[in-house]
Amino acid sequence: MKINILGPFSVHFNGVSVVPGAPKLRKALALLLIHAGTLVTNTAMVNELWDDEPPVSYPTTIQTYILTLRKQLSAATGMSSHEVARRLIITETGGYRFSGEDADTDVDRYYSLVERGRACLTDGDDYAGVQHIGEALRLWRGTALTGVPVGRILEVERHRLEESRLVSHEYWVDAQLRLGMYREVLASLAGLTVEHPLNETLHMQYMRALFLNGRRSQALDVYHRLRNNLVRELGLEPTVSAQRLQQAILKEDPAEDRDLWTSPIR
Repeated sequence: MKINILGPFSVHFNGVSVVPGAPKLRKALALLLIHAGTLVTNTAMVNELWDDEPPVSYPTTIQTYILTLRKQLSAATGMSSHEVARRLIITETGGYRFSGEDADTDVDRYYSLVERGRACLTDGDDYAGVQHIGEALRLWRGTALTGVPVGRILEVERHRLEESRLVSHEYWVDAQLRLGMYREVLASLAGLTVEHPLNETLHMQYMRALFLNGRRSQALDVYHRLRNNLVRELGLEPTVSAQRLQQAILKEDPAEDRDLWTSPIR
């Protein structure tokens, strides 16, 4: 079974989609899959599906949803409904658990690659770190859980995944800058700074990359854009580090303040 969460939500078995068309069934399946291997309580299911206003018949409705999902999996996999209930969507005390032992899930591959990449960076192997984290980031195909009308719990999970993606980008770019790959990071940083207009780390990385590519005026433009965003949205000035980086670029002398050019992120 192939499960994709990092972008449009999809679940396929031998090429056959098992994602239900009904929105609440999609939410229920996504909730089980994103917590694969752990118990999804009935309370969590209620909170995701109905927020604070479940119907009086919600216990029966949840059981109906689970039965429907099992039937769809049975039709796609060729297993009996009993076997699906024993091996895939398992009833446990207080809720249900999806057994993802035989599933190929992009989230699992993403976290595994990021962990390997971070270990390489910690060991000082920036090149291998860039390779592993870059491979992890390429698993993303858009916003996580696209196509699922997320509720309270899935929104938290989506935010957690997107935050991990952002942090991984910061580590990935930082390692590339240490390797002197100034030109290679420009395209990704151009997009990331637009997506995250208040993120100083990304803007400072973009300023470094532009300056080291001989694009001093554009690097200063990035600083002014960051400052305008911070002042307008939060009433804050950029941090001292960002201001020092701007001054170093103005003086065209990165050697004057070397710690600004070699970030400690590892």
